[in-house]
Parts: sequence; C-alpha cells; structure tokens
Amino acid sequence: MNDFTTEQLDHTPPPPPRARVSDAIDELPVSETPAARPRDYLDGFLAQQPTELSPGEPGGQLYEMVIEALKEIYDPEIPVNVYDLGLIYGVDVDGDHVVVSMTLTTPNCPVAESMPGEIEMRVGAVPGVGSAEVNLVWDPPWDPQKMSDEAKLELGML
Repeated sequence: MNDFTTEQLDHTPPPPPRARVSDAIDELPVSETPAARPRDYLDGFLAQQPTELSPGEPGGQLYEMVIEALKEIYDPEIPVNVYDLGLIYGVDVDGDHVVVSMTLTTPNCPVAESMPGEIEMRVGAVPGVGSAEVNLVWDPPWDPQKMSDEAKLELGML
C-alpha cells in the first residue's frame, strides 16, 4: 500500500512565473534598449532602388516580349499555347539573338516539322530581336506535369 495521503496526492505545484517584456527591457544595457535604436532604421533599406534589368534577362522587356509571342502560338491538337503547355524549356537572349529550347509532346507529333519553324518566325518578328534560333530537344521528355496550372485548368486536369 502507498503511504501517501489524499492531501499529498491532490497538491499541484504553483505555475511558473510568466515572463514580461518590460522585465527584459529593464535588464538590457542602456546601449541596446529600443529607445537607443534610431526610429527610422529601415530608411536606408526602403530608399534603395531596384537594380535595372537588362532587356534579355527574365523580367526584362525583350525577354517578356518573347514570352508573350510564344504564348500566342497554339498546339493545333490541344487548345493551349506552347508556353503554358510546357513545351518551351528555355529562352536565352543574347543582345538581339534569341535561342529557344523546346520539345514536342511526342517525337511523332504531326507538327514536328512545322512547329519549330513557326516559333522561329514568331520570335524573330518581336521588335528588338535580330535573329532567332530554335533548338528541338527530347531530353527530358515532355510530360503533363510540365504544364502550367492555367493549362491544366483549361484541359480539365485540376
């Protein structure tokens, strides 16, 4: 048998003291108290201007114009543009020369001969593009996971 009384079993220890912010501030050295810090400490950060993007990098004007041109080209069998379909693997802009790396849904795609030529023509017509080149690649192979959410929604896959 246990030698504990009912009084001893029901006794719970008192809760620990709660920490208060005012206690911590009083313990800080004078140089580290919030009052010693300048009120507008973010002024320098907020005054910084964003760095200027070159036209050929993502977010640059020429790059975005090329992407918009790619979004106007539709796969003839699927009502989704080639960019959102995930067929465009890369767009490299070097001055006025643009290289587009792309694939097709399958190597036996009926537009395998015409699609790269159409993309080269449309990208070459973007103002500021002097020459365009299309590299057709098969590795990695295309799969439906490469499609944008918009394309999946359009095709009823979401």
